[in-house]
Amino acid sequence: MSKLGLVTKGFLKENPTFVLVLGLCPTLATTTSAMNGLEMGIATMFVLILSNIVISLISPAVPDKVHIPVYIVVIATFVTVLQMLMQAYVPDVYETLGLFIPLIVVNCIVLGRAEAFASKNTALDSALDGIGIGLGFTVTLTVIGIVREILGSGSVFGWKFISGDGILAFVMAPGAFIVLGYLMVLFNKLAKR
Repeated sequence: MSKLGLVTKGFLKENPTFVLVLGLCPTLATTTSAMNGLEMGIATMFVLILSNIVISLISPAVPDKVHIPVYIVVIATFVTVLQMLMQAYVPDVYETLGLFIPLIVVNCIVLGRAEAFASKNTALDSALDGIGIGLGFTVTLTVIGIVREILGSGSVFGWKFISGDGILAFVMAPGAFIVLGYLMVLFNKLAKR
């Protein structure tokens, strides 16, 4: 696969949310607004890229019996670094996403890419895979957040353009499931063309 193909496959062919149906916990929980979706996507992409690189470098030396625990330790290390950086430089974002940042450790997108791709490929290819899957996840979370924010509060990225109240259900859990379901159907219909 070409280097460009490694990056672009995360948008359509292997989109983590709409095609692989992975990472639904942060998708449903953090997309109450477009900004939250964007921030969570970027945080996950940071961990995904760095853990993919390190796992691709150490995988030949890791025995088969302990590769999953070793991968989890690598991922947890980068999540801890991310938490510290967020607390130091963007405390408001950390306040908003706080509980969900440590859950990146067990996000099946990150561990799945480590097992399925990074452990079998070079560091460069693994970094490109992390960028592609991370961007696909970020765009997906942002789009879901945009739809939920427009329908739930009549705004997008905090900019209010519809007066009055929105439909409260779209800011809550039922709205997340409804929006995710309709966007999955739309995405898969468009992807088949």
